[in-house]
This record gives sequence, C-alpha cells and structure tokens, in this order.
Amino acid sequence: MQGLELLIPTVGIVAACSALGVSRASYYRSRAPKKPARPRPQPPRALSDDERANVLSVLDSDEHVDQAPPQVYAQLLDGGKYLCSLRTMYRVLASAKQVRERRAQRRHPRHVKPRLVATAPNQVWSWDITKLAGPAKGIYYSLYVVLDIFSRYVVGWLLAEREAAELAQQLIEDCYRNESVEPEQLTVHADHGPPMIAKTTAQLYIDLGIAKSHSRPRVSDGRVGARRGCGRSRGVAGSGGFRQMPVPQSAP
Repeated sequence: MQGLELLIPTVGIVAACSALGVSRASYYRSRAPKKPARPRPQPPRALSDDERANVLSVLDSDEHVDQAPPQVYAQLLDGGKYLCSLRTMYRVLASAKQVRERRAQRRHPRHVKPRLVATAPNQVWSWDITKLAGPAKGIYYSLYVVLDIFSRYVVGWLLAEREAAELAQQLIEDCYRNESVEPEQLTVHADHGPPMIAKTTAQLYIDLGIAKSHSRPRVSDGRVGARRGCGRSRGVAGSGGFRQMPVPQSAP
C-alpha cells in the first residue's frame, strides 16, 4: 500500500492499482477506519464470580485435590450435587492456571536446531565427496569439493581415483594456506563419511585451529552447500577442467 500512496497523486487510483496489480476494493478497505471490536456478551447461563470461586474451592479442597475433574464431577453427581458442567470445571481451572500435570515430572528440554551462520567469507566451509562416472562402465572418480557457504565460492576441488583421508587433508590444508585463514577463524562442516571423521583429519583441524562441525544424523539438509557444489560439477566433469592426482600408495 505504500507504493500506491506514492503513485496515486501522480496517475490516480485506477491507474495506480492497475499498474501494481492491487484491487481497488483492497485499497479502499485499507483506507476505511477500523471499527472497534465489540465486547463479547456474557452468556445468560454463565457462572457468576462467586459461583466460579465456589467451583474452584471444591476442586482444590482436601477431598478432591488429587482427583481429575471427571472424577470430581462424577462424585458430586453421586452425592446429588451439581455445580457446573465438566467443561466449565476445566475452564475454571484454566483461568486459575491449574490445568497441567500435577505431578512434579522432569520434562524433556526443547532442542534448538543447530545452525552455522557466516557473515563474511572464510568463516564456514562445507566440503563433500561425490562420485563421477569415468570413461568406461564401472570406472568412477572421487570429486572433492570445498565450498564457502557465505559467498558460494568453490575454495578448492580435487579429482582422484578413490576416497582417501590423506587427499582430503591435503586439499583442506592447501585451501587453508591459499586463503590466508587465521587460527580460530574457520569452521569446517562435513558429514560422517570415513575421510571426514578420520582421526588424522580431526588432528589436522586441531593443528590449524579449525573448528569442526558434522551434520546431524537422519536429516537431509545438514550439508546443502557442498552437495549443491558437487551437483553442479557433475555436468562439466568431462570437459578436462579437473586435475587428477594419484592416490598415495600404502606401505606394504
């Protein structure tokens, strides 16, 4: 409506509403003064304040303090006494803030969904490994991609013959040096794959002053940035733009 207020003095109401796609009825309705809300009338059969206090005193009495409203309601009817309906008993208890678990029980804490927030580049990186089809059937390559979640910039990538924690550590350390990252500045996020949770990878994070983060179990949105980066790279895998590094041979 603020855009209409600026445009109407120049072109008029009809042209302004047509240009901005706003119904004229909506515009006139927004200009009309709002009517004050009418107070809700009290039902003729509603309990008075004294009657509500009497119901609350009966529910809080020593005889019924440990009983639920349906039990109190049934016992009162058995004794030939009717105070109010069962629903009214709950309303009276709710107005006195007594509708809850009466026993002192431990409640489960509310777990807040963890989030990594980056306000500048080189604060949070996300990395992942995906498979790329090779030149023949049954041949696959492992593509390592490190993505900055703030700028969506591919900090580094690596194409190898298989997954190896040594290659991932080499890639992360090279990216760390090339971007001139300071200790305690960067958080690296990844899933729970073997190269990601390797003890040598955790030790590299400690040596470089990097905080590590892993995706939560049984969720599908814990590593969106790196997955998107790997997905975009699949379409250009055969263009020759990747470099292939040999996998270090294990000692016999």
